[in-house]
Amino acid sequence: MSAVATARTLERLEFDRLLARLARHASSPLGREAALALLPSADRELIRRWQAETSEGREILRLDPTADLGGWFDLRSHLQRAERGGTLDGPSLFEIGATLGAVRRVKEFFARRTAAYPRLASRASTLVPAPDLERRIAAAILPGGEVADPASPPLADLRRRLQQARLAVKEYLDRAIRSPSLLKYLQEPIVTMREGRYVLPVKVEYRGQVPGLIHDQSASGATLFIEPMAAVEKNNEIRRLEAAEKREVQRILDDLTRRVTDVVPDLALAMDVLGHLDFVLAKARWAEELDAVAPEIGEGAHLAFRRARHPLIPGRAVPIDGHLGTDFDTLVVTGPNTGGKTVALKTVGVLVLMAQAGLHVPAEECRVGLFDRVFADIGDEQSIENALSTFSSHMANIVHILAEAGSGSLVLIDELGTGTDPVEGAALAQSILESLQSSGARTIATTHLGELKQFAATRERVANASVEFDAVTLEPTYRLIIGRPGRSNAFEIARRLGLPERVVARARDFLTADQQRAEELLADLERQQRETEQARMEAERLREQAAADAARRRQELDELLGKKKAVLERAAVEAREALRAIRLEGEGVIRELRERVKAATAREREMAIQEARERIEALHDLAPPPVPVPDAGEAPAAVTAGDGVYLPRYGQFGQVIGTAREGDEVLVQVGAVKVTVPLTELRASRAPQARRERTAGTGFALQKSRDFKRELDLRGKRVEEALAEIEKYLDDAVLAGVTRVHLIHGKGTGALRAAVQEWLKDEPRVSSFRLGDQDEGGLGVTVVDLGGRL
Repeated sequence: MSAVATARTLERLEFDRLLARLARHASSPLGREAALALLPSADRELIRRWQAETSEGREILRLDPTADLGGWFDLRSHLQRAERGGTLDGPSLFEIGATLGAVRRVKEFFARRTAAYPRLASRASTLVPAPDLERRIAAAILPGGEVADPASPPLADLRRRLQQARLAVKEYLDRAIRSPSLLKYLQEPIVTMREGRYVLPVKVEYRGQVPGLIHDQSASGATLFIEPMAAVEKNNEIRRLEAAEKREVQRILDDLTRRVTDVVPDLALAMDVLGHLDFVLAKARWAEELDAVAPEIGEGAHLAFRRARHPLIPGRAVPIDGHLGTDFDTLVVTGPNTGGKTVALKTVGVLVLMAQAGLHVPAEECRVGLFDRVFADIGDEQSIENALSTFSSHMANIVHILAEAGSGSLVLIDELGTGTDPVEGAALAQSILESLQSSGARTIATTHLGELKQFAATRERVANASVEFDAVTLEPTYRLIIGRPGRSNAFEIARRLGLPERVVARARDFLTADQQRAEELLADLERQQRETEQARMEAERLREQAAADAARRRQELDELLGKKKAVLERAAVEAREALRAIRLEGEGVIRELRERVKAATAREREMAIQEARERIEALHDLAPPPVPVPDAGEAPAAVTAGDGVYLPRYGQFGQVIGTAREGDEVLVQVGAVKVTVPLTELRASRAPQARRERTAGTGFALQKSRDFKRELDLRGKRVEEALAEIEKYLDDAVLAGVTRVHLIHGKGTGALRAAVQEWLKDEPRVSSFRLGDQDEGGLGVTVVDLGGRL
C-alpha cells in the first residue's frame, strides 16, 4: 500500500498498467523490477529529486544518445553464491567481469559530466571500480564462459600437451584404418569417440580379429566400438592430461571466485546504482514516447494542466485543460454518457499519481502541488458474493473516503448519487460534496443529476464543468469545459437512435417550464461558447500568421541590406582602385607634359601642370561618398503615415506607411521592402534630409546603371573563370538596378552552358533563367531575371 493511495485506488486508476508500460522501456531485470514497484510519494523534496533525475535522463538521451551505459548483468544470484562459499563457473565470472567494465565506464562517463547531470553523477560517484579484477577476468574467461589458455602458464602447457596427445592417437588410428589388413574388419574407415576415448567401428563378426577394449555397440548390434590395445596407453595419457586440465581450471575458478568475494559489497552497491540508472532511463524513454513534460511541483494542494492526455489511450487522445484548488476546491462534471467524463476523471488522477511518482506527464503544461492522499471511487463494483448493489458498493467506498479525506486529499468520484432514487441520490450527493469541502479536500465528481448543477452554481468555491458534446453530429468531443454545466442530450440521442419523434416530443411535455428554459439556456450558452472558441482560434491563427509574415519580412530585409552593403563595399573598393589607377596615369601624363613643355617658359609650364593636377583631383568626385549616419537621438513618441524615419538597426531610411493597433509597432517602407518594427527602434528623420542622404548614397549606383552593359560574354573561358566573372557581374547588375541580363556562353559542347545554369539554380539573386529565343542567341545565351530572394 502506498502512503498516497491505497492499492484499490491505484487499481481503479489503472496505475499498474502505467507501470507495465514503463517497465517495457527498461533494459535490465533490476530496472523492470524498480518500474513495477514504483509508488507515488507525499514527500515534496523526494518528488522533486525524482523529477530532476527523469529530466537528466531525457537530457542524456538528447545530448549523449550513444553513451555506453549498458553491457552489465544482474549479478545478485552470483553474489549470493560467492558469499555462501560456492565456486562461480565461467559464464558467471564472465558476467561479473563485463559488469565491472560497465561500472568503470559509467563512473567515468558521469565524472566528466557532473555539471550536466548532477543528480545522476552524484549517485554514480558511489560506484567502486575494480580494474585489477576486471583485467584478470577478461584475460582468464572467454565470452562463452570458457577458461582461456592464458589464464595460467600451467593451463596453457597442459592444453598444448593434450592437443599433441590427441593428435598422436588420431594419427595412429588414421594410419591403422588405411591398412588393408584391418580395413576389411571395419564397418566404416573412420575414427570416432566413445566415453572420451578414440575407437574404431568394427563389424561384430570380426570382434576377435581386432584385439582391444569394447566401449559401445551400435543400436542395431552390427557394430562394436573397439579401442585397439596399441591405442589404450595413448588414450590413457589423454585422460590423465584432461584430469590435470580440469584441476587447473577449477583452481583458476576458485581463485577468481575468492577475489570476487572480496568485492561483493561493492558489486551489490553497483547493482543498486546501475539498476536505478536503468530505471531512470526507462522513465526518460517513456516520457519521450509520450511527448511528456516535467510537471512543476509547487506548494499546497492544487492542480493545473493544459492539453493533458491519458497515457493509456491509444492513438492521439483528445487533450483536456483544467485546474483545481485555486479558484475552486470542488468541480462537478456533467454531460451525456460516453461523453468522456470518466476518462477526464481518470486523466486527472493519473496526472497526479505520475507527477508524485517522479514521472513526466503527457501534457503541454502541468503544475501540481502536493496531495498526501488520493481517493477514487470509479467503476461498477457490484458484488454478488457480498450481496452489495452498485449503490451500496459506492456508498461503502464513500464512507471510507469521508472518514479518511482531509485538507491535503484529492477525491475523485464517478457518477455520484446514481444507482438509487434520483431525488434522494441528489440530496445525498450534495451532502457528500459539502462534507468533503468542509474537510478541505479537493474533489472532482461526475454526475447526471441536475440538482448538482444548481448546487455547484450557488456554492462558493464549487464550479460546474462539462465534457463537450457536438449538438450537430451528436458525438462527444471529449474536451473538458470548466464553468459551464453539461446537458444530458437525452432527447437528441434518443431521436438519433430511432425513437419516434412523437415520443420525443411528448417527453418534452413532461418537463416543467423551468426545466425547459434551463435546457434552452444551456443550449444557447453552448452555441455561443462554440462560436467564441471558433473566433478565438481564428484570431490566434491570424495572429500566428501575421507574426510569421513579419518575421519573414524582417529576415528578407536583413538579407537584402546585407547584400546591398556587400555590393556597395565592393563597389567602393573598385572605385578606390580605379582612382588609384587614374592617379598613377595622371602622374604619367604630368611627366609627359613636363617633357612636352620644356621649350615653354617656366610660368607656362607650371600653369599647365597645375591645370592637369586639378583635372586629376576632379576624378575623385566619381567615387561613392560614404552614407552619412544621423545622430541616433531619441525614439519618437508617435509617428503617422508618411513620416520619414531612420532605422539604426539596419542603417537605412524609410517611410512610415502604417501603425499596429496597439501603436507599439510600425510598418515601414524601406526601398522595395515593407518591414514591421517596434516604435522604440525608430529615430525621427526629416524627409528632405532623408532624400539627400539617399541621393548621396545612390549616386555611384546611378553612374553604374548608366555604364552597365546588359550582356556578359563568357565564350572561350574556363568554367571556374566564367563563374567568378558571373558573380561579380551580378553584383554590378544589382547595384545598377538591372532586372534582366544576358550571359553569352556559346553553343560548343554545352559544358559551359550546363555549369552556368547549375550555378544559377542556387544563386539567391536570380528569380528565374531560360535559354535565349532565336533573336536573342538561342542555345548560346542564357537570359537571367534578377530579384530572387533578396
